[in-house]
Amino acid sequence: MTNRPAPDAAQPMLDLPDEGFETLYARLEAVSQQLESGGLTLEQSLALYEEGMALAQRCQALLGAVEQRIETLRQGAGGNA
Repeated sequence: MTNRPAPDAAQPMLDLPDEGFETLYARLEAVSQQLESGGLTLEQSLALYEEGMALAQRCQALLGAVEQRIETLRQGAGGNA
């Protein structure tokens, strides 16, 4: 077990692990709340914005993959009915 320091609230997490949608979305919400609350330096705000964009893109990609799977299942079910 590796002891990693707790992430700084304004420290970006741009190396997105292969987390599930819910985990990524929760982090995106946290980033959004931090940006909305203010009190950050310009550099901190920019880093969080970059992280938020990366998280949003990853969430969108996951949703796109789910939509594709659903469409494939629907087409398969329609062909058998």
